Amino acid sequence: MNMMKNVIVGVAIVFVLNACNNGKTNTESKDSSIVATSTKPIPGTPIKYDSSKRYIFLTWDDSPQPPGTTNCRKIFHEEGVKSTFFAVGFNQVGPFKKRLIDSIRNGYPEVLLANHSFSHGFNDKYSKFYSSPDSAYQDFMRNERDLKVGVKIIRLPGNNTWASNGNIHGQKADNPLIKKLDANGYKLVGWDMEWGQQSKMKAPRESVDEMIRNLNQKLDDGSTNEQNMIVILSHDRLFEKQQYADSLRKFIRTLKQDNRNVFETIDHYPTVQGK
Repeated sequence: MNMMKNVIVGVAIVFVLNACNNGKTNTESKDSSIVATSTKPIPGTPIKYDSSKRYIFLTWDDSPQPPGTTNCRKIFHEEGVKSTFFAVGFNQVGPFKKRLIDSIRNGYPEVLLANHSFSHGFNDKYSKFYSSPDSAYQDFMRNERDLKVGVKIIRLPGNNTWASNGNIHGQKADNPLIKKLDANGYKLVGWDMEWGQQSKMKAPRESVDEMIRNLNQKLDDGSTNEQNMIVILSHDRLFEKQQYADSLRKFIRTLKQDNRNVFETIDHYPTVQGK
């Protein structure tokens, strides 16, 4: 009689365990979760390039600067293009801006969060910033910690320098800060083309037609840092007003009409992911 009870209890336990796993064994359930996790895109995972395509990297600096940041994010999302926001820690003031940075960090693969220093070069005091390599290095590390930047990708404030695995070129190629960042595995990304700011105005300097013409010229004549790749720099704040947000949308839609153009996040730039 006791043996019969033990058999019944054993069968019941097996039945409950199988029901909890939807009929799968524990091993099968664990394997399924491992597969699901491994397929989630991870920043920095290399991609294969298509030599017939032109890769466009939209990189926006000084985030978060709402409403410019929110306008840009909305347009990038609605137009289905990838982009990168280089964020500055001391701009993240208050809960709304914190949520905005969180949404960018969690928005991969559509959008990537990268490092633009905590203080924006000691509040634009570039000479002091670049002559104080240890303090400047710690400024980047603080930004990485405070904003939880998950990739070792940096854009220098006010400076167009590239660095990757000992290959350094640009305005600050001999600066000790750049050499230290490079030695510690950070990839520094400059830019090929800027959508600049009108003097004393939060407005883009170049028209959409100028930007398209300049972009095509640079890609056609091979004057970008990497062949068939172009890194575009701009700033969130330039697109606060609706008329300028509309210009950004027009710029993207015009580029999308050319089926050679592919939009990517900066972790997929050749010197960042490895060629």
